[in-house]
Amino acid sequence: MEMVLTAVFEEVSESEGGGYVAYVEELPGAISEGDTLGEARENLRDAISLLLEANRELARHLL
Repeated sequence: MEMVLTAVFEEVSESEGGGYVAYVEELPGAISEGDTLGEARENLRDAISLLLEANRELARHLL
């Protein structure tokens, strides 16, 4: 079974500092940002990996 995640990218106005905010709707805590859309996408991939690894470690300690 393949998990499908919804990545959301929102452009930040120049008056707010510019760049992009990125998050995954199905993974609370998976949020990142970047100066460009590509950077925000790469940073979000890293955030997802870190979050999933942290959740796996927590689950190991609870079992």
